[in-house]
Amino acid sequence: MSASRTRAVLALAGKDLRLLSRNRATLFFALAWPVLMALFFGYVFGGGGEKGRIPVVVVDEDRTDESARLVARLAATAGLEITSAPREEATRLVRQGKRSAAVIVPAGYGVAAGRLFHGAPRKLELEVDPARTAEGAMLEGILTGAAMQSMQELFTDPSKTLGMVDRSVADLGSAPASEDRDSTRKFLGELRSFVGRPGQAQASGGAGPGWKPLEIERREVRREKAGPRSAFDFTFPQGILWGVIGSALGFALSLVTERTRGTLMRLETSPLSRLDVLVGKALACFVAIAAVETMLLLLGVAFFGIRPASWLLLAAATLSVAACFVGIMMTVAVLGKTEQAAGGLGWAIMMPLSMFGGGMIPLFVMPSWMQTVSNFSPVKWGIVALEGATWRGFSAAEMATPLGVLVLVGVAGFALGVRLFRGGEG
Repeated sequence: MSASRTRAVLALAGKDLRLLSRNRATLFFALAWPVLMALFFGYVFGGGGEKGRIPVVVVDEDRTDESARLVARLAATAGLEITSAPREEATRLVRQGKRSAAVIVPAGYGVAAGRLFHGAPRKLELEVDPARTAEGAMLEGILTGAAMQSMQELFTDPSKTLGMVDRSVADLGSAPASEDRDSTRKFLGELRSFVGRPGQAQASGGAGPGWKPLEIERREVRREKAGPRSAFDFTFPQGILWGVIGSALGFALSLVTERTRGTLMRLETSPLSRLDVLVGKALACFVAIAAVETMLLLLGVAFFGIRPASWLLLAAATLSVAACFVGIMMTVAVLGKTEQAAGGLGWAIMMPLSMFGGGMIPLFVMPSWMQTVSNFSPVKWGIVALEGATWRGFSAAEMATPLGVLVLVGVAGFALGVRLFRGGEG
């Protein structure tokens, strides 16, 4: 392309950008609307909403009736959201920040509950994020209360109390002689006499020296610094894609308008070829989309805590998204013969692609079948590319797939649009 033709193409691109800056509706859907979408979904998914119940994962390694009753009491506690998992998975969930704490009921809990006044006390293990000190202290209190309910149930049923006392005395018979054994045996004898009296339903007082009804072993599990820092980390890429879609469809409509009103025909009387005109239109669209992405990203960095893992990869993602939707713009502009047809066709194409590509619902929330379908949507790959360069921390190799898909869709869409445009006008 000669220097004069290059200047003419750049002039055409500049003309389209000036027209875009004067179109308030297009600017609203390119800049304001995506910000509103990002803020709305950000607050809905945790950016500023109220905190719900404390998510706690419980590991029952004892598998006795007593441990099952403890888990049931925790599940019935207001303010707790209880799930179950094996020990390793529970620790991983706490480390990843998916659960606030893990409560582990080790083997032997039920046996210890049956010999309440001698031997090792009942033990529970509590794994908690050290940053959640207040929640950890509250959980210790809840665990103590839930475990002590078994004592209340025991002492309100004299037959159960007498059975526990008899078992404890029998166990003490095989214990080595010590001052603690003698004092505990004396206490159990007094307790049996007290509970056995007519009309007595409760025991008062304590056991022998050093008696502990429950022991909680608390461990800190530091949270991994992976995943989104806030809900805005995954809602801003959604919002950016809406801005990109608005810009691309705006340029598609402008191209259709120029074709239906004869502007393109007049341009063809100049030394420029039809391909030059389309390249100028595509260049303007590319610059506008890249500018929209840049402004929205800078807004997220300045005010909403967006922190790119790699500025270089983020630039590559931004340019690849722009290239992709330039191609989509060209295809829509050719398939729509009138402004109304192009507008309806554009949104008819982009709404399903956005719905299944993560533009409305975050990808990780989708059921598995929707995540499979999303692979056919360029919106999904645009979001993955932007997330990969920000909070996901993708390597260059991991970014190759989304960037490659985006560029391929853009090139194919532009080539198809140019071919159909020539055929339709020829």
